[in-house]
Amino acid sequence: MQRRPRRNRKSEAVRNLVEETQVTVKDLIFPLFLVDGQKKQIEVASMPGIYRFSIDLMLKEIEECLKLGIYSFDVFPAYPESLKNAIATESYNPETFYLRALREIKKNFPEICLMSDVAMDPYSSDGHDGLVKDGKILNDETLQILGRMSLAQADAGVDILGPSDMMDGRVGYIRNLLDDNGFTDTSIMSYTAKYASAFYGPFRDALDSAPKFGDKKTYQMNPANSKEALIEADLDMEEGADFLMVKPALSYLDIIKQLSDNYPLPIAAYNVSGEYSMIKAAAEKGWLDYDRSMNEVLLSIKRAGAKIMLTYFAKDFARKQV
Repeated sequence: MQRRPRRNRKSEAVRNLVEETQVTVKDLIFPLFLVDGQKKQIEVASMPGIYRFSIDLMLKEIEECLKLGIYSFDVFPAYPESLKNAIATESYNPETFYLRALREIKKNFPEICLMSDVAMDPYSSDGHDGLVKDGKILNDETLQILGRMSLAQADAGVDILGPSDMMDGRVGYIRNLLDDNGFTDTSIMSYTAKYASAFYGPFRDALDSAPKFGDKKTYQMNPANSKEALIEADLDMEEGADFLMVKPALSYLDIIKQLSDNYPLPIAAYNVSGEYSMIKAAAEKGWLDYDRSMNEVLLSIKRAGAKIMLTYFAKDFARKQV
């Protein structure tokens, strides 16, 4: 007898019956960029189709997304240099525009899942994720700032905190602080394996958050390492993370697979700005079919084991499902 696997590919109906992986809008978190002010919608030059919104227009954007079935959002703030300093005090100022916006979003859309970013770089005059002293990133001193930032975001109504800083011990520090202050329902999606990647460039354009000196290789992971991701995942799970994230996604599908195979927690993957922009740029040149490429990218990430995908493709993908 000759095996003929093509029999299971002979028609769309049959292919649908044996399809192993499906991406739905429910799998997606849509990252959004916030700026201060009113009536602002500024396209990110290196991310065609992605905008920085003031809060009034971001509310309209979220309302439009809800109609498409997108119910999860991760909001990142773009701060002017005038509000940045070495110790990121604006990150926990209750009247800062970011925290006011988070409160406004949850007030208008209590049904959504709202995620935030916990790291110093949007607020730091040094542009690093941690506290800088004499050219070094101080780990334990940074935790205190991240803790104050986390409490402020939880108090603003955030459902999931996203510590993206890669400081040692920050998940446990934040979890204990949240619990001690009554925020036991606030979740933590840890950036467990966040690599020092070349694919973050357009994101840093969007937030103007590039480091003012050096790089982030003393805290973000070496792209050459995979076993190290298991060490980070062990620690984050022990410290109380609710989700484990891999960032970026496409060059790290093997890491997504490792975490999915070895941990019971839901695995998230961040399909980052550079991964989005290269597909957009190639499609604009006519070199790739945008819709097919987008679908293939998202399928590959989910097939690798990600239950949740943070992706700038979310709105375009959702439009195709309506």
